[in-house]
Amino acid sequence: MKIGVDQVNDPKAGIRVLRHGMPDPGGRCVVCWMQRAQRGRDNPAVNRAITLGNALRLPVLVVFALTAAYPSAQRRHYRFLLQGLENARDDLRRRGVPFVLRLGEPSTVVPAITHEVQAAIVVADENPVRIGQEWRNTIAARLNVPFLLVDADVVVPSALFPHEEYAARTIRPKLQRTWDEYLQPVPNPKAHFAWAEEVLPPGELIDTDRLLDALKIGGAGEVREYQGGSVEARRRLQRFLTERLPRYATERNQPIPSMTSELSAHLHFGHISPITLALAVRESGAPATCIDAYLEELIVRRELAINFVARNPRYDHLDGCPAWARATLAKHASDPRPTLYSAAQLEAAETHDPLWNAAQKEMLVTGRMHTYLRMYWAKKILEWTPDAESAFAIALNLNDRYEMDGRDPNGYAGVAWAIGGKHDRPWPERPIFGTVRFMSYASTRRKFDSERYIAWVKSLE
Repeated sequence: MKIGVDQVNDPKAGIRVLRHGMPDPGGRCVVCWMQRAQRGRDNPAVNRAITLGNALRLPVLVVFALTAAYPSAQRRHYRFLLQGLENARDDLRRRGVPFVLRLGEPSTVVPAITHEVQAAIVVADENPVRIGQEWRNTIAARLNVPFLLVDADVVVPSALFPHEEYAARTIRPKLQRTWDEYLQPVPNPKAHFAWAEEVLPPGELIDTDRLLDALKIGGAGEVREYQGGSVEARRRLQRFLTERLPRYATERNQPIPSMTSELSAHLHFGHISPITLALAVRESGAPATCIDAYLEELIVRRELAINFVARNPRYDHLDGCPAWARATLAKHASDPRPTLYSAAQLEAAETHDPLWNAAQKEMLVTGRMHTYLRMYWAKKILEWTPDAESAFAIALNLNDRYEMDGRDPNGYAGVAWAIGGKHDRPWPERPIFGTVRFMSYASTRRKFDSERYIAWVKSLE
């Protein structure tokens, strides 16, 4: 059966082509490069690969390239990732698709294995961050077969928003007009054509401790009780639906006990589909106000952040923030700071502010920080460092190294919002912040019991 890649180039379906042409007629399989959507079910990229494989009467192979050089990633992140790959491998096996893990940069591993197995076509999932863009562009240049990308970790395909959105209020109506079309159960077709075991390409066993040692992964210590993978993601989802979602609208800013889903890291690593999560929430029977509040965070805010990273090449620098915010911060750059802390003091949670210290320590120990506290945390870094550029760099460095969901569009957008006014508006002018929104310790006390939270964090030490 002849299938031209141009025939499946469909932005409305979240599919775009990086290398055009016809599948290699002598190809022996379809290769699916898994990167951001690290799961074996409810995965549109894997689904597309299987559909193409069945149409071409070819087996499918999923490959993951594990590099030790991912920017800012630490030992805690790699353990979480490898736990997810175990689940992905098992789910893929049940669909008749083998999984191969290889060590090295994707830009080297993917072209090499494509040539080795004589792939007819290569499918991959989208990744909006800079390193993902660099990898896929290099891979496209090194392949001699068609290469297509599938948007597998959003509800509404990012291609429908080709320009950078100004704020939630500009993207919200566009998403809401279309999301019912995409909020449908994700199919999980099985591969009709199997690999012969004797011709499967070699790969690494998923032995987490051995791989961590082989790659010499260090950095922030592991959080062993923070389990990765699709099995754990589904467990957390069920807990959220029964215990927390019914109170989400009024209590989501409570860090103790947390009323959030605590699924941000699993979403970051692609261990659960946002569509799966959104459908479960919509069908939960929880109050409509709670469902609406959660979908606002899961779809509107999250996909606004993805749009920011995908459309703004300076998403991880202050100069990626709006001109009005940069101008007001520059105007107040020489304002006296109440106190200055070094990056090392901030990392060690050695400030005069017990709430900020508690938030930082929670992140160091547990790999997470409540969403509301992340805003306060980043804004205080602006107040306690010499300039906004330094504050932005320090906040991102700490977020990316210690948060289990670091290096994510949500994190980049969150720091840009807190320090650079991204997706926000001007507020009354004040020292240091200018017209960038200010937050105080007193204002947090109106949202939750900060003393209780501080005491809870102390119990973790």
